[in-house]
Amino acid sequence: MKKLILSMLMGAVFFLGACKEEEPVVEYAAPSASAPAAITSVTAGQSSKVAFTVSFDSKLTATYTATGTNVTVTNGQGSISGSTVEVNFSTKNDGAGAIKLVVTDSQGKTAEATAVIGVAKEITEVIVTSNITTNTTWDAKKVWILGGRIAVTSGATLTIEPGTIIKGQAGAGASATALIVARGGKLNAAGTATKPIIFTSVADKLSIADVAAGKFASPNLEPTVNGLWGGLIILGKAKISASSSGAQKTEVQIEGIPTSDPNGLYGGSDDADNSGVFKYISVRHGGTEIGSGNEINGITLGGVGSGTVFENIEVVGNQDDGIEWFGGTVNGKNIVVWGAGDDGLDTDQAFRGTITNFAIISAGGSSFELDGPEGTFGVDLNVGHTFDKGFVNVSGSAGHFIDNDANTQVKLSNIYATGFSTTVFTQNITEVFTTPYTTTYGVKFENIVLNVPSADLAKYIDKSAGKTIPSAITAGTTITGGADLTQFAGWSWTAIANKLK
Repeated sequence: MKKLILSMLMGAVFFLGACKEEEPVVEYAAPSASAPAAITSVTAGQSSKVAFTVSFDSKLTATYTATGTNVTVTNGQGSISGSTVEVNFSTKNDGAGAIKLVVTDSQGKTAEATAVIGVAKEITEVIVTSNITTNTTWDAKKVWILGGRIAVTSGATLTIEPGTIIKGQAGAGASATALIVARGGKLNAAGTATKPIIFTSVADKLSIADVAAGKFASPNLEPTVNGLWGGLIILGKAKISASSSGAQKTEVQIEGIPTSDPNGLYGGSDDADNSGVFKYISVRHGGTEIGSGNEINGITLGGVGSGTVFENIEVVGNQDDGIEWFGGTVNGKNIVVWGAGDDGLDTDQAFRGTITNFAIISAGGSSFELDGPEGTFGVDLNVGHTFDKGFVNVSGSAGHFIDNDANTQVKLSNIYATGFSTTVFTQNITEVFTTPYTTTYGVKFENIVLNVPSADLAKYIDKSAGKTIPSAITAGTTITGGADLTQFAGWSWTAIANKLK
């Protein structure tokens, strides 16, 4: 009897236990996922994101994985919190793309959705056909093409990022391409030694990839090629000495720009005027002719004030002058001109700035073309402009080493010149007026060394009308206190071509 009771109790326990184990399992709703209905449009090279809408039971947790086609997902997996999953991605190639999202809850159930991505071809060239009238930035991810005469107008600032390439289309006459910084406008073009800003022609195959790789020389154009586009023109409100029919003019139209364009005016009364920042800039293959004997300089500065930064500047292969100053007070340093079709460095209209550390290589005309006031302003000022610490190679020049007039106001100091012909003394001579000068300041020489035989020095100096050789001009093969040519290394085409010797 006892055995029977015990057996019945054990059976009851077993029965109750079995009933407990067979309780029904709770079923949770499967997760869901949906992609945006519209195609997400981006440009190759850009990064963006896609927002998916997801849901899962609140009693569970969930994770996601995301994979891309023709796009690179940067957050490919993670936990889900909330009802949205944002998937970040980057692009490289244009074409169709997609992102597939898979949602998995803590019970292993899944849901998926696919977002469609449209990747447009990367924009690598922008043709500029209108003046810059509002603050604008040109970035180094594009080549900016000047489709005409483009002016940065008064009140506007154009910023050009380091390493940017600007190319000018072909054009002549009134259609010559150029970038003008008008009075009251500013150009902030602060390149660096590793990322110079390069102005050149559309015929130049220099690419964004070349500059990014530190290859700054043109891959297809010789440095002697010129006149393919206009140039860079900077205009300000500083004082100038110009005249019209004998009357002093405070403002005039810059050469190379039609008089119908008011953005070509320069001059004023603000010697501290600021036209912007110009650093590590190379201007190449310019100088388009707009009329008979009227070409655009590589860089033209008209009435530019001392508030402007102008340093580490190169001009290569320009049809007319390399750089020309018309009045103004802007200072400059680390300036190099190679292969100008006419003069290397040219000054007019009572320029009163100081240029320190410069080089002129093989100017077609004169290395220096130095003129003074054209109007009444500046004639009686006991101040001129200065070129200090220079290196000049006159090889190939048909003009003078130094060409100055009786009204020139300049100090030339610590300059070494080489490349003179040893047989033809009618070329590459130094035209030196010692007296009389019509200006108060006149011309002052200090430590000018010509690499010529001492016995021949007199043959290189204009001594007409009883003029004598200034004692500051001597013959020799070295100079103390001359140019520091290392400042041009790496970033300038002139140094890359080994022309600074």
